[in-house]
Amino acid sequence: MGRAHEVRAKAMAATAAKKSKLYSIYAKEIIKAAKGNPDPVSNDVLRRVIEKAKRAQVPADVINRNIDKVKKGDVENYDTVEYEAFAASGSNLIIKCLTDNPARTVSFVKTAFNKCGAKLANQNSVTFMYEHLGVVGIKGHSEEEVMDALINADVDANDIELEEDMVVVYTEVADLNNAKKALETAFPGIEFELDEISYFPNETVTLDGEDKEKFERLLTMLDDIDDVSNVYHNVEL
Repeated sequence: MGRAHEVRAKAMAATAAKKSKLYSIYAKEIIKAAKGNPDPVSNDVLRRVIEKAKRAQVPADVINRNIDKVKKGDVENYDTVEYEAFAASGSNLIIKCLTDNPARTVSFVKTAFNKCGAKLANQNSVTFMYEHLGVVGIKGHSEEEVMDALINADVDANDIELEEDMVVVYTEVADLNNAKKALETAFPGIEFELDEISYFPNETVTLDGEDKEKFERLLTMLDDIDDVSNVYHNVEL
């Protein structure tokens, strides 16, 4: 399986989780992206979040209601915060959160760590072991066609893979929107099967016995925290 499988697995897990948290996370992302410019036509970040929300089957009412909140100025300020952690047998994690109260969020995260044998790490002590990449995937076109579209638009890709019937492009985070625009120009009307920014571990580990049980419990506890939007790790599960 390629790296794109990891992105899809995370998306499926999020969709299978309780809808209230899913809707809450997307509401925060929409509000954060819409601040300063609530028009998705001219706000690339907001448009991308809306597209992601639709793929996750978030109702249009949830999307529109939170854009309207921004227009009225009736919203909280949400910040993206990331925490890094070390766990058993060489395992590690990056936890991404959207929160209006970082002190509350880190308290909940630390509680999960303490109960599951993980330890909060210093900034950049884990992320340097991961690739931080933008990912887009489309169907109906060949690797060669996709590569030509990116070259013609002078967009650099870190990697291009064929996974099943989907061509997946990996870019630097800053180049993701340019890659999308290049593909949309070359293939009018395409829909992106994948459109994410994700962390990919350079190396993975396998856990057994009690270490595996604790790690899986940690993932469950983190998923139960409303402010946690994504968890990236280097464990083969």
